Amino acid sequence: MAEQQEQAPQIEFNIQRIFVKDISFECPNSPLIFKKEWAPEVSMDIDTKSQKLEDGVYEVVLTLTTTAKVGEDVAFLCEVQQAGIFSVGQLEGPQMAHCLNAFCPNILFPYAREAVSNLVTRGTFPQLNLAPVNFDALFQNAMMQKQAEAEKAAESAKLDS
Repeated sequence: MAEQQEQAPQIEFNIQRIFVKDISFECPNSPLIFKKEWAPEVSMDIDTKSQKLEDGVYEVVLTLTTTAKVGEDVAFLCEVQQAGIFSVGQLEGPQMAHCLNAFCPNILFPYAREAVSNLVTRGTFPQLNLAPVNFDALFQNAMMQKQAEAEKAAESAKLDS
C-alpha cells in the first residue's frame, strides 16, 4: 500500500499572492438615503475569471458586486475584485477548470467579503455580512448548463441537415 501512495502523483498547489485588483464604493443617493428607514434589499452578483500567467501559474479574479436598495433608491453599490496568483501543477481538463473556477474562488471569497464589509461600514451603513457561497455548486451548475447547450446545439444541427 505504501508503494501505491509513493507512485500517486502529488498535486502541486501554492498561493503566491492574494491582492485587491480593483475596488469601488458608490453612495449615489447620499445624504438623503440616510434619512430613510433602513430596510434594504441587498443583492450580490459573482463572477470569476482566470488567466494563465506562465506554465503552472494562474491569476484568478473573483468579482463581487453588492447592491443595497431602499425602495427604488440605491443606497450603495460596492464592487470588489479580489485576485490571487496560484501555482497549480499536475491537473488537467475538468480538474484544472474546477480548481480555477471553484477551489481558488473559495480561497478568495473571505478576503472579498471582508473588503465589502469594511467599505460598507466606512460608508456609515450598518455592517453587512455576506452569506457563504458554494462555488463547487456554482461550477457544477455552469458545467451542466454548458453541456445542455452543447446537446441542444448538436440536436439543432441534426435537424437542420
